[in-house]
Amino acid sequence: MPRLFTGLEIPSQTGLLLSMLQGGLRGTRWIDAENFHITLRFIGDIDDRTADEVAEALDRIRRDPIDIRLDGLGSFGNGKPHAVWARVQPNEQLAELQAEQERIIQRLGLPCERRKYTPHVTLGRCRTSSNEDVARWLSEHGDFQASPFVAGRFVLFSAKASVGGGPYLVEEAYPLAA
Repeated sequence: MPRLFTGLEIPSQTGLLLSMLQGGLRGTRWIDAENFHITLRFIGDIDDRTADEVAEALDRIRRDPIDIRLDGLGSFGNGKPHAVWARVQPNEQLAELQAEQERIIQRLGLPCERRKYTPHVTLGRCRTSSNEDVARWLSEHGDFQASPFVAGRFVLFSAKASVGGGPYLVEEAYPLAA
């Protein structure tokens, strides 16, 4: 039973820049640079037949390439931080691609995503980091910006059942070229 999600890949130069932010935050498990990505839609653990249906439905998406800009850092967690990330500047093309994938996944009978979509690249998962540690790390690195890049495809990733962070495998790739 595969655990699937869709996302955008991060170019190696951008990944290298992101990896240089890692460190200096105790209690954090850092994500390997080759596993950096921008999640579009987490699908979850599904059977092989449904996975085939998802892959086929995603193949019908026709969108133009998307300009991506990373600017700033943040953290997730109410009361206790659980992840630190690089912010993806929201844009209309990215929002439309994500919304189309959400509609496709729901039409296939899978549950809707309850969380509001916040485009980001997870850098690390906070295991025992305190709010103060994360706030200090963010203040030291928070003015982060990377050169923009163009996402020319989105991919269907599979992941091993774990706490996240990879390794992720590209199961299918879908060009962004309307």
